[in-house]
Amino acid sequence: MPLVDDASLYRNPIIDADVPDPDAIRVGDSFYLVASSFHRAPGLPVFVSDDLVEWKRVGYALERNEPAAWFALPRRGGGVWAPSIRYHDGLFHVVYPDPDQGVFVVTAANPAGPWSPPWLLLAGLGIIDPCPLWDDDGRTYLVHGWARSRSGRKNVLTVVPVDAQLTKTTGPAVDVIDGDRLDGFTTLEGPKFYRRAGEYWIFAPAGGVAKGWQTAFRSRSPYGPYEHRIVLSQGDTPVNGPHQGAWVEDGDGGDWFLHFQDRGVYGRVLHLQPMAWGEDGWPVMGEAVAGGPAQPVVQHPSPRGSQQGLRTLAHRDAFADGLPSADWQWEANPDPDAVFPPDAGHGGAGGLLLRGSPDAGDLRTLPRVLSQPLPGQRSTASVDVELVDARRGARAGIAVLGLAYVWAGVRRVDGGVEAVVAVREQEDARERVLSRMPLGSPEVRVTLEVDADARVYVSVEAGTARIEVDPQFRAVEGHWVGAAISLFAAHPQGADETVARFADFDITMGEG
Repeated sequence: MPLVDDASLYRNPIIDADVPDPDAIRVGDSFYLVASSFHRAPGLPVFVSDDLVEWKRVGYALERNEPAAWFALPRRGGGVWAPSIRYHDGLFHVVYPDPDQGVFVVTAANPAGPWSPPWLLLAGLGIIDPCPLWDDDGRTYLVHGWARSRSGRKNVLTVVPVDAQLTKTTGPAVDVIDGDRLDGFTTLEGPKFYRRAGEYWIFAPAGGVAKGWQTAFRSRSPYGPYEHRIVLSQGDTPVNGPHQGAWVEDGDGGDWFLHFQDRGVYGRVLHLQPMAWGEDGWPVMGEAVAGGPAQPVVQHPSPRGSQQGLRTLAHRDAFADGLPSADWQWEANPDPDAVFPPDAGHGGAGGLLLRGSPDAGDLRTLPRVLSQPLPGQRSTASVDVELVDARRGARAGIAVLGLAYVWAGVRRVDGGVEAVVAVREQEDARERVLSRMPLGSPEVRVTLEVDADARVYVSVEAGTARIEVDPQFRAVEGHWVGAAISLFAAHPQGADETVARFADFDITMGEG
């Protein structure tokens, strides 16, 4: 379907950046959404919207991953997997899994926080994608999936009764849906539990994040038996996979479905589909709402008539008060010593003062790294980088970081400092320096331009001097996450600490 230039229409994806495994609810006139955060911290980002199209991050439900000592280093692929959010008895509840520990719960009266410390509801390896349901009869249930990498099983959905406060189980777990018994089903996961018109509903994707589809299951009992119907699939659209998400009523008589699409290097981007309930009692989604095939819409009238703005999560940052904004996450648990206060005795130029990490030569192993999701559009990011206090071998810069990376910035060498552009592909045993430029002072402005094919181009300016480099590098995704725009500082193992200053971070987007 060709795109139409009409301000009353929203365009999918509504967030063209990494919003993994979304779940959402409506409370009053507002909508609230959470997403996976994996190894990054603070975790469990919380978003709010008044129209389901424009979303603003209002905070995080998890200050850090636990146990704190384990997550002091980047534990890529671990941490917080697919969460759910629900509102019950005056509290917001976020239920999330750590596949190596079990299912945890945090609560808050206000989605902006403060949130409670997490507590363990259900211990076990490979228990993933939990979602609670408070039933009309006072009973409470939890549905979840399984990760074969930890548990040895997958393609199964399980329901376990729990107490209303989500502190303990109250009966045995029951496997309610076995994907191996359904024709063509693989990797059944990401369930969301609902009750409607006296029936129990589980919305869940199957077939994998890149090629799968959405299924609706219904039963008269939370324990089944469940009948099913595929309600959304790629069809002839460019929206591969349409994966797990959330059914939301808009309060004005409309129904909507939020889900993700796996865009690889750009992560799991967020889509919004119209939804309705058919005369036979089954949900229809996407183009099927208007009588077409059950495939995603690319454009659609906005739920509340609002106009769509920038579809990204990356934002400029002046580092007010010497602190990073809430748009940044650390690649490991936050270190209270990582950021110096502006009056810490390292000059008065303002900006963010970042203490470096011990460096083994690989940015992917550094904990004191701040990241924002790479936009799914053409983008240009730039920042001032300065080595304020550093010894030989210390470095600081900005990177496009995933399973491979490119970075540019400043490095101290014998006799002075130099601007550096370096790259490390997945197969590289070590970084490859592509360009060096001697500097009279340890400060540069670095610009990373990422085109529509995720190719990265680099420029470094120092006064009137300038270098431009085409690293022949295409960004790649991380472990379960998209690539990121990242700031870092580092020094050789055993050396005195490094202090780097970052200032005037700017990012602009272009469609394409």
